[in-house]
Amino acid sequence: MWCPPGGVWCRTDRIALNPLNSPEAAPSPHSDEDLRLWPGHTADMNFQVTGLGLDKMKLDSPQSFLDQEEAEEAEDQQLLEPEAWRAYMERRTALREFLTSDLSPHLLKRHHARMELLKKCSYYIEILPKHLALGDQNPLVLPNTMFQLIDPWKFQRMKKVGTAQTKIQLLLLGDLLEQLDRGRAELDALLESPDPRPFLAGWGLVAQRLADLSAVMDSFLAMMVPGRLHLKHRLVSDIGTTKIPHIRLMLSTKMPVMFDRKGSVAHQDWASLRWFVTIQPAAPEQFELRFKLLDPRTQQECMQCGIIPVAACTFDVHNLLPNRSYRFTIKRAESYTLVYEPWWDSLTLQTRPGPPEGPTPSRLGKPGLPLTTLSVR
Repeated sequence: MWCPPGGVWCRTDRIALNPLNSPEAAPSPHSDEDLRLWPGHTADMNFQVTGLGLDKMKLDSPQSFLDQEEAEEAEDQQLLEPEAWRAYMERRTALREFLTSDLSPHLLKRHHARMELLKKCSYYIEILPKHLALGDQNPLVLPNTMFQLIDPWKFQRMKKVGTAQTKIQLLLLGDLLEQLDRGRAELDALLESPDPRPFLAGWGLVAQRLADLSAVMDSFLAMMVPGRLHLKHRLVSDIGTTKIPHIRLMLSTKMPVMFDRKGSVAHQDWASLRWFVTIQPAAPEQFELRFKLLDPRTQQECMQCGIIPVAACTFDVHNLLPNRSYRFTIKRAESYTLVYEPWWDSLTLQTRPGPPEGPTPSRLGKPGLPLTTLSVR
């Protein structure tokens, strides 16, 4: 603790001792280095103090922070032997590289975004036929033909198995992602620990933690892709033939259907709606558009709702009430192979007000001439 003449009391964060204990080894009192107190020597501060204002150009310079970090490392190095210090620096560097590459914040953010996308996807059972027995001259059985061979009751039971497997898989993915978040927080706190001795003493546990987190990351990446459904029973009943086709069932994923917020516009008594799929399917898809009037005021207004099948990615809904709010929902049409669809996209639009009631003011048009209403999209 010291005070410059005419200034305020200041306190240094670190005190570096002169190893030679001589004034000659001390730095010049007017050098640009950060303040150090040496035995037998009084150092002056290299910034001016005017009342309570300090020269922030010197305080906030990057060099001052670098000097502080070097001073901290020098103090930590005094706690360890040279060989132990080298081991500490090597392991600390390895841990830092793991946190900046294998478990970086950017990578975890991407995984969280992918996880949120998977929660909005649709999941289906995909039938993959195998080759028939060797020597059979019959062509491969196509999936459409296989549906005629599969027992309907057994297939419905497999759909329930697929639904349960999808839900469990999503829950496990969320749990694995939480483990990665917690692991990074723990290792980051250990990296910022000021004392190197506990870091070295517990390195065996740290190395095991790194291996565990790498295994968790591998499991997370492998589980991101839906897997095969495990069959406990044959889906194809005895059809009186000697050869029954082999069938594999897989879970497949389709990207969510989402409204185009900019392209969907509500007018006075109709709405133009557009939607899209992130990854366009190979074959055209069928969609189901739903609309509903919010806060109906009469029994007749309660009829302002409906379900519209659409075979495109755009549709215009007419006969809407002016100056009212409508909720629109879009989803894929029901499919025989659908097992899980937890999310539908919704959009709320308000139609424009209608023309004012009563006689039209003369300033809006000359008598005898029709009025033209323009709809600007």
